Amino acid sequence: MRYFITLSYDGAAYCGWQRQPDAPSVQQTVEQALSTLLREQVEVVGAGRTDTGVNASRYVAHFDCEAGGKDCAQLVYKLNLILPKDVAVQRVWRVSAEAHARFDAVEREYTYYISQRKNPFRRYSAWQYYVQLDVERMNEAAKALTEWEDFTTFAKLNSNNKTNICHVTKAEWRRCEEDGDLLIFTIRADRFLRNMIRAIVGTLVDVGRGRYSVEEFCDILHSLDLSRSSAGAPAVGLFLSDVEYDERVEYREENTIV
Repeated sequence: MRYFITLSYDGAAYCGWQRQPDAPSVQQTVEQALSTLLREQVEVVGAGRTDTGVNASRYVAHFDCEAGGKDCAQLVYKLNLILPKDVAVQRVWRVSAEAHARFDAVEREYTYYISQRKNPFRRYSAWQYYVQLDVERMNEAAKALTEWEDFTTFAKLNSNNKTNICHVTKAEWRRCEEDGDLLIFTIRADRFLRNMIRAIVGTLVDVGRGRYSVEEFCDILHSLDLSRSSAGAPAVGLFLSDVEYDERVEYREENTIV
């Protein structure tokens, strides 16, 4: 039987979501906790990989389990007791056997945070960047992302991508209403390339500080030349914030693993 699980994590201590042979990963950490509680070897399949140091406020994964009689609410409670402090589970629920956390995802959302003043409470959750930025210019440039499909300019070299085509549906900057010194960038697409968002953020920040004009940003985007993009923004400010699924995926709102 198959179950979906939603969780959040601080990625600072991990090589990313995906299991690696010589470094701690979020996937391995969650698999060990589930295997311990369910008393069987459990493999967890995530909605996608996040890079080293990248965080998630709402990550989705699935796992298969043969054990019966487990209460999902209790499983969440016990998982959170044994997982490290930088990983938290919000929910576990049963889905159809065909549901797949990665392949059934139709859109993913990432959020990037920039703190424009020194803030000790955001040192692990935002890029502390104190240069004043023109948010209006950055938004004007970001519009071009929704009108373009080939993101080779922002694709990490030697990533073995079958294609660099992505369909961005939203790319927008805003100031936090509660904290005017906090800038928030939200980007949604059907898929993302490795380091793509951090490279986009770094280049848009260069637009905001006046290094590039909006027209120059568009030229960089269309050039399909990675060497023309700016240095990537730090991983600390990047969060996977949502994963959306096709309505055909059958979710069962059951509380018990049976």
